[in-house]
Amino acid sequence: MPTTDAEPGAEEAPDWDERPPKKADLTRTDIVSREARPVGDLIRFVLAPDGTVVPDLKRDLPGRGVWVEATRVAVDAAVKRRLFARSLRQNVEVAADLAGMVDGLLARQALGTFGLARKAGLVVTGFAKVEAAVARERLAGLVHAAEAGSDGVEKLAAALRRRFGGEVGCPVVRIFTGAQLDLALGRSNVIHAALLAGRASEIFFERAGALGRFRGTTPSESTIDSHATSGLPPQE
Repeated sequence: MPTTDAEPGAEEAPDWDERPPKKADLTRTDIVSREARPVGDLIRFVLAPDGTVVPDLKRDLPGRGVWVEATRVAVDAAVKRRLFARSLRQNVEVAADLAGMVDGLLARQALGTFGLARKAGLVVTGFAKVEAAVARERLAGLVHAAEAGSDGVEKLAAALRRRFGGEVGCPVVRIFTGAQLDLALGRSNVIHAALLAGRASEIFFERAGALGRFRGTTPSESTIDSHATSGLPPQE
């Protein structure tokens, strides 16, 4: 049902914007915490012509927009507290599982880039080939299927420590199922993959990291390894 918590007569500045942000726009107000946050830490939601609230991950959709911290907890809170209607000051339609919609979009965005990295020749699959890439190639990071066995994961972690002098030394993602990786790469039985240095690989790890932060997954849960570094790791 349409919901609204609009407060007629309120004199504070509106929470919404009338246009997508410009590059010079560095911060926006999170409608949940009421704090100014960097745009990169937020998700923009816009009011579609049919009155529904939709996520604008690329921050380029026209129309009234409001901003929420890029976490599932914050999006769920905005839905539960009816903050979209209150901030936009009109009746709006908000999906009960808006956070699930965002999660799916973030996952598809990351996996799409994983597929582009394969087309660019930057993805190596198969345990033996991945192990060899860890030892010799300019490495951007590793990907393990969520259901990958601990033995193979630990062997590759040990190879990374040998390569980088005791530290894992690069991002390690374990947030996607094997079926998702298979579909992204157009092949079957993808359990371990190495991504070689290149822009598509960088973007993939940025997007996988954003998905992990949205879900609130900690390094101990093997989403992004705790020793992950920004940019490309030092190479031999």
